[in-house]
Amino acid sequence: MSAHHGAWVRYGDPLSDREIEFAAEHYAVAILQPWETEGLGRLKAARPDMTVLCYKCLSSSRSYEQGPIYTSGVSYEEAEESGEHWFAHRANGERIEWATYRGHWQMAVWEDLYCERWSDNVADELEGSGWDGVMADNDVFDDYYGLRPPIEGGRTMADLRRALDRLVSIAGARLNTMDKVLVPNIAESRRERGRWARHSAYGGGFEEVWLAYGPDDYFDPQTCVAQAAELQGPGVRILRTASDGTDSHRNFLYGLAAMWVFMGAQPGAFTATSHDGYSATPFVPELDADLGEPVEEARQRGNGWSRSFTNGWAAVNLNSNRRRKVTYDLPKGLHDIGGAPVSGSLTLDPHHGAVYIRS
Repeated sequence: MSAHHGAWVRYGDPLSDREIEFAAEHYAVAILQPWETEGLGRLKAARPDMTVLCYKCLSSSRSYEQGPIYTSGVSYEEAEESGEHWFAHRANGERIEWATYRGHWQMAVWEDLYCERWSDNVADELEGSGWDGVMADNDVFDDYYGLRPPIEGGRTMADLRRALDRLVSIAGARLNTMDKVLVPNIAESRRERGRWARHSAYGGGFEEVWLAYGPDDYFDPQTCVAQAAELQGPGVRILRTASDGTDSHRNFLYGLAAMWVFMGAQPGAFTATSHDGYSATPFVPELDADLGEPVEEARQRGNGWSRSFTNGWAAVNLNSNRRRKVTYDLPKGLHDIGGAPVSGSLTLDPHHGAVYIRS
């Protein structure tokens, strides 16, 4: 049975005709740069049911962008015109440029006027548009960009997290009044209970680091389970697992199978990409499989997990030890995505997953 469970995180190079056509055929959610309005129109015309979000950054402004449309809610030029206090500074008064992304400048997300202007600008841009809402990037938890707190005013990362709590609530409420959603990229929600629920309350959330930091850098089983427990709730759920950028990498099925096992009746939309690999159309045929409704809770077998659905079955091995394989007796009546019957038993190596369809 066919459905759409793929996410197209596509804010790299300009879109091509082939990519737009492929996305309309296969993806449930797309995240595009805010100036890709032609692509937005074509996707919505072909697939009115697709959720198409425009990219906006919560925490930075980019000095290299010429406009008139910006990836930030507040452009660099506007921030300079509005006053130095809209920029974040080190204790010595210097502005803070992100160490790993040149030309990205940390903004004073704790400033009331910045929060209000961010929300006003984004709302004005989306008013009357075809966008379903915003994917708000860099809803950060820790110091990923070399801020080296404490910064001005003795502010710590905990202070910035509290400020982002407020910015998300202001922007989310404003967009919701326009029937638009706010879907933050909620970093490391597993580290603070309830953070995902708070920040996804305005239309959903994006977990960019589902199960792994890199193609060979995995969370331990306990962390995976804790992460899955936090990512519950209504709205759009977008999950991305790190891979080497190829569709054949084991993490594609690993992350997809885990999404089905742990998310159940509302699996969400999934992708697997390399680091900042957002100029492609990642895809495996299993993204178009509809497993239906769960007929049981997720079953645990050591650090292996499985779940049966009305139309299929999924399993995942979260073990970190390479010798810790997990063997399952397969339910009857299954076939793979290509239609070949599967029966008997299945042995999954660590960090592998399987998604099968019921005949």
